[in-house]
Amino acid sequence: MASATSPASLSLRPTTSSSTNRLPSTSFTSVRLPLRRLGFAGAAADPLLTLHVASKIRSFGTKGVRGVVSMAKKSVGDLTSADLKGKKVFVRADLNVPLNDSQEITDDTRIRAAVPTIKHLISNGAKVILSSHLGRPKGVTPKFSLAPLVPRLSELLGIQVVKADDCIGPEVEKLVASLPDGGVLLLENVRFYKEEEKNEPEFAKKLASLADLYVNDAFGTAHRAHASTEGVTKFLKPSVAGFLLQKELDYLVGAVSNPKRPFAAIVGGSKVSSKIGVIESLLDKCDILLLGGGMIFTFYKAQGLSVGSSLVEEDKLDLATTLMAKAKAKGVSLLLPSDVVIADKFAPDANSQIVPASGIPDGWMGLDIGPESIKTFSDALETTKTVIWNGPMGVFEFDKFAVGTEAIAKKLADLSGKGVTTIIGGGDSVAAVEKVGVAEVMSHISTGGGASLELLEGKQLPGVLALDEATLVSV
Repeated sequence: MASATSPASLSLRPTTSSSTNRLPSTSFTSVRLPLRRLGFAGAAADPLLTLHVASKIRSFGTKGVRGVVSMAKKSVGDLTSADLKGKKVFVRADLNVPLNDSQEITDDTRIRAAVPTIKHLISNGAKVILSSHLGRPKGVTPKFSLAPLVPRLSELLGIQVVKADDCIGPEVEKLVASLPDGGVLLLENVRFYKEEEKNEPEFAKKLASLADLYVNDAFGTAHRAHASTEGVTKFLKPSVAGFLLQKELDYLVGAVSNPKRPFAAIVGGSKVSSKIGVIESLLDKCDILLLGGGMIFTFYKAQGLSVGSSLVEEDKLDLATTLMAKAKAKGVSLLLPSDVVIADKFAPDANSQIVPASGIPDGWMGLDIGPESIKTFSDALETTKTVIWNGPMGVFEFDKFAVGTEAIAKKLADLSGKGVTTIIGGGDSVAAVEKVGVAEVMSHISTGGGASLELLEGKQLPGVLALDEATLVSV
C-alpha cells in the first residue's frame, strides 16, 4: 500500500541484474526485481566429526538442514571409550533455565541441549561432574540453587543424577570418589563463589582437581573468561568442546563464513548501537541485509524523514548513513521496511494504523513492520539458500505488533522445509520462533545471546580459544 507514496530513498532494492557472486548494489529506488540465485561450494573439513555431531544432534530431536563445517577445536566426539571409561570428566554446561516462583522449570531447552554430550560420556563409562551457573547470585542464594533441575535432568538422562551442596570442598570430593562409571554428579551453582567470574586461578584449580579431563558445552558463557569456562583448561588435558558448543561454532562461524548463496541476514531489535558490530560484520559476508525493529527509525531519520515519536538514536544518525553507504559499496542489497505499523502509545491496547514509512505523523511511533514490507522481505528471502536472523521486527511481546516478527518466523520455517539453511541467532528471535511453534524445523537455534552476537561480530570467545586444537583429518 505504501509504494505509491513512499519516497524513492526508502525502499532499498536492487535495480539491475548481476553476473557476479554478489547481488546488485544498494539502490535508492522503488523498483522490485527478482534477486539472483547463486551456487555454493563447501564441504566439511572433518567428515567423521561432522557425522558424529550430526548424529548426536539428531538424537536430541532437532530437524532441518545440517550443513556442518568442522571448526579447529577438538571435540568430545574425538574421545573414544578407551579415553573415557572410568575417567572423571568436568563438564561445563549452560543449565541457566528460567524458573517460576514455585521453583519449577518453565523452559527446559538448555537442559535438553546438554543431553547429547552427557549421554555420550556416560555411555562410554565416564564419570560426569556437571557444572553450571543459574541466574546472577550474589554469594550463596537459595533461589538460584540448581536443585530444581535434578528431576528433569535425571528424567532426560534415564539415570538418577546426584546433587552436591557445593562445587568445591571435601564433601564434593567424597561424592566424586563414590561416583560409579556412567554416573552424573551435579555441582551447586558455580557462581555462588565470586572467584568464578573473577577467574581466580586457585578457584579454577580446585574445580579442576575434581576431574581428569574437561568438556565445555556451555556456549552461552563461552564469551566470558570465567574459572569454569577458561581457567580450568590450564589444569585439565584434554580440554575439548561438547556437541552443543561444536554445533554452535559450526553454524555461527562455519555456515556464515562459507554459506550457500544467496546468503541473507535479518537484523532487528530496538537499537542500532547494540547491533553495530553484527551489521558491519555481516556486510562483509551477506548478499541481502534486511533491517527491522526499532533501529529502522534511526535509518529513516538519517535520510531526513519524519519519524514521529518513534525510537531514534540521535547520536547514531551518521553511523546509519555510513552503514547504508557501505552496503552499496559492497554490493549488498539492503532492505528497509517501506511501510510500518504505528501506535499512539507504547502499550498493547494502543490505537494503531498502517502508514508508509515516509508518513509517520507527529505523536505516533512505529512498533512493527507493515504488510507490504512483510511481502517484500518474504520475496527477497525466497531467493536465498542461507538465512541468519537476530532480532525481532517489532514489539512482538504485544500481540498487535507481533505480526511482522511472526511472519518472518513462519517464512523461515517454510524455507527450512525447502532445504534452506536457517540459523536463529539467539535472544528474542529464538523466543519468536518458539512462540510461533516452528523452532523444531529451523536448521539451528543458538542457545547463546551475548556469545552469539560476539561470534557474529567476528570476535574470539575465551571459552573456545582455551580448548585444545583439533587434528584435522585429510580427505
